Amino acid sequence: MLTNLMIVLPIFAIILAGWLAGKTGALGPAATREVNRLVVYLALPALLFDIMANAKTAEIWQPGFILAFTGGCFVIFGATLWWRMAGGRPLADAALDALNASYANTGFVGFPLVLALVGQTGMGPTLIATILTVCVLFAIAIILIEGGLQSQKRRRDIALKTFAALAKNPLLIAPVLGVIVMASGLPLPAPVHQFMKLLGGAASPCALVALGLFLAGSKAQQSDAPQANRAATTSIIVALKLIVQPAVTWVIAGPLLGLPALTAHTAVLLAALPTGTGPFMLAEFYNREATLTSRVVLSSTILSVLTISAYLMVAGV
Repeated sequence: MLTNLMIVLPIFAIILAGWLAGKTGALGPAATREVNRLVVYLALPALLFDIMANAKTAEIWQPGFILAFTGGCFVIFGATLWWRMAGGRPLADAALDALNASYANTGFVGFPLVLALVGQTGMGPTLIATILTVCVLFAIAIILIEGGLQSQKRRRDIALKTFAALAKNPLLIAPVLGVIVMASGLPLPAPVHQFMKLLGGAASPCALVALGLFLAGSKAQQSDAPQANRAATTSIIVALKLIVQPAVTWVIAGPLLGLPALTAHTAVLLAALPTGTGPFMLAEFYNREATLTSRVVLSSTILSVLTISAYLMVAGV
């Protein structure tokens, strides 16, 4: 296990560096937002475009992987949504909780971690997982939140609002443009390719620093729920994310679909990632209580060092 821990430790060390920079004020109060914008609007889209534009169709169209990863996401999302609503949680908040339990941090942690553990062959599946997470799963959560908050008069606008938001999402636009280039069969001009590689190369380290800055700036607010209930809810959601989701993904990828070992391993590894910052962004945007989300992101990110290392040991990697 020590060997596996040493593999993943540098990835989380960069997150720690961002956290320390945030706590000490070395990068200033606006750094979290600005570094995050650099990742979302420049570096990560460049990486996604470069991967798609230079990918082969067989690397992107992987129905078995898509089914395994999506199945794991939606089993956990649906189960958490039902659990929270059955306990009296409003639809909008239950949808956020479900997103917390199923939203793998494929964009910020997935690319550097899979590149380190699987290699370049894992970039295609990671891109697929990122698109499924930040577009499909995110869109469903937005629809549910809007449905829980908006009046009947405005519900007819939900689909249009969601489509407009996704159409402006650089994490969706970039791979779509890359698909167009790939389908054309024309190689990227050398200067353009080099530009994308240089800019995309900043995505992983900057994303990890941005995540550390976000965690350093998270404020733990008090809610009306008793401390024991808050801790229990956080623990259950973190367990769903770090243990149950990869387990469900493994069942789908292995026993049910019989995917090749490397494909199944990549799907499980991506499913085992900690909760990303997307749910927190939605909680802030819709003025919902973000305390639970920030605790889940922080706890799952820290504990994932151990759970991912344990998985690698069990998997024999």
